[in-house]
Amino acid sequence: MKRLILLVIVITSLPLAIAAQTTQEDVSEIMKTLSADEMKGRKVFTPHIEEAADFIAEKFSEFGLQTLDEEDDYLQEFHMESISLENSRITVDGKALDTDNFFVLASNRNIRWSENAQTDVKSIPTGADFRSEFSNLNQLEEDLIVFVDPTHSDMFQRYRPYFSRPNRSFSGESQHDKVFIMAEEPENFSISLDKNVEQLTLANVAGKIEGKRKDEIVLFSAHYDHIGVVQPVEGDSIANGANDNASGTTAVIELAGYFSQQPQPERTLLFVAFTAEEAGGYGSKYFSRQLHPDNIVAMFNIEMIGKPFTGKPNSAWITGFEKSSFGKLLQKSTEGMDYTFLPDPYPNQNLFYRSDNATLARLGVPAHSISTTPIDVDPDYHRVTDEIETVDLQHITDTINAIARAAEGIISGEHTPTRVDRSMVN
Repeated sequence: MKRLILLVIVITSLPLAIAAQTTQEDVSEIMKTLSADEMKGRKVFTPHIEEAADFIAEKFSEFGLQTLDEEDDYLQEFHMESISLENSRITVDGKALDTDNFFVLASNRNIRWSENAQTDVKSIPTGADFRSEFSNLNQLEEDLIVFVDPTHSDMFQRYRPYFSRPNRSFSGESQHDKVFIMAEEPENFSISLDKNVEQLTLANVAGKIEGKRKDEIVLFSAHYDHIGVVQPVEGDSIANGANDNASGTTAVIELAGYFSQQPQPERTLLFVAFTAEEAGGYGSKYFSRQLHPDNIVAMFNIEMIGKPFTGKPNSAWITGFEKSSFGKLLQKSTEGMDYTFLPDPYPNQNLFYRSDNATLARLGVPAHSISTTPIDVDPDYHRVTDEIETVDLQHITDTINAIARAAEGIISGEHTPTRVDRSMVN
């Protein structure tokens, strides 16, 4: 009888051993490559992010992943336009304005407008809520001229630097011009804008393991871009992005390697490294348009797992925990493990909407980001000190193993998270 009990104990403990498939050595090798100085911080629209994409694709090839149905290789390329003002002149009641007094959300067309044009004219009057008014006007699918009362000067100047940057949009996408001018609504005006349009190419890196239920998809993702070369600090100008987000990308690579060695899964597994998260989430936006969101059962978006959470070292937190049953299912799948999944401890920071999961969540997918970093006290976020020396490689390893274990119930079809209520997503 004692032998039988011992055998039962050994068998029931096997899932914990099996889950520990990733080693610190594996993690270290990938992290060192992605966060190396030679990658120059993996900024979009530079040759260095292409080097990172090629490295991830090589790993997917080593694991024998399939490419996505419509792709010839692991690079899911797409095209964008970067639109900036080349020449601009705006006059209000005969007075020329300097560039501090206007910004443009630009299409790729040159424009010549005046008070006699057919373009709709709106205003943000004194006493209005600037943020709310701007948001509502920005969502309108039409060309607009918006005069902003000078009492909103402070808010206008906060918005102007961001919206004065080149406007990026998908090639062929319907676009509109919205011109925001800080001035009382005049009797007459003229707007002359010449645009410079640059064609750009970006690429997600994607591979799959087709499941028995091929149209039921479990998605593992992370963004592989970072912010590149920045203002030097003590002679160092490379924001290596080890935690943000070489750590998450390493997790996706390691999970792809692990599941490629297992029997065919019940559900199809997609492994995607998104581009341009730091530049506006364009990689995940493009990806979301290439397949039906109802086919995605769950999205594990892995973001900044390089540092243990303060006071809870063996844990990860999940954004938007209350928006689906995803988090509770992960908790159930890891019962008995020395690792826990917790709700997002920073609800006031709106993190559910600040990573690539948000695009899919807005379509109803149980799409959540998994992170561990104590971002309220992290001294390295978006700085040159975000290097491999400032992350915890063993913690990354433990977190990857925990995610693999937590995903088992969803991959097998035993668990299916509830859908996100689209009406409750911003």
